Amino acid sequence: QVQLVESGGGLVQPGGSMRLSCAASVITLDYYDIAWFRQAPGKEREGVSCMSSVTIYTDYADSVKGRFTISRDRTKNTMYLQMNSLKADDTAIYYCAASTQTQRTGCSLAVSRYDYWGQGTQVTASS
Repeated sequence: QVQLVESGGGLVQPGGSMRLSCAASVITLDYYDIAWFRQAPGKEREGVSCMSSVTIYTDYADSVKGRFTISRDRTKNTMYLQMNSLKADDTAIYYCAASTQTQRTGCSLAVSRYDYWGQGTQVTASS
C-alpha cells in the first residue's frame, strides 16, 4: 500500500521557519509530480507548491512565493517544504501529495490531479 508520511509540523512564532518532510514508500517519487497542499479550518484545501517529475519545474501559490521552497531528495525518496517568514495566515494542516499525471512543461496545484496523499501535519504560526 502506497504511503506518504509527513513530519516536521508544530508550533512556530510568526517570522520563524519550519521544514516539512514527506517520506514515500512503495512508490518512487522520481516518477511523480509532487505537491504540498494546506487546509485551514473552515476553508477548502489549497495548493501551496508543486514540482514536476522530469523537468523539476516548480510553481507556488502567490501567498507563499519568496517564502516557501519545495524540493525532493531522490536518494531518500522524500520531498520537503521549507517555510520561512511564517505568518499567522499560514496556519493549517499541510498535506503532501503525488500525481501520476506528470507534466513535462509544468505542474498542477489542483487537488483533483493528485492520486496519493499523506495524512497531514499541523502547522501553527502563533505567538
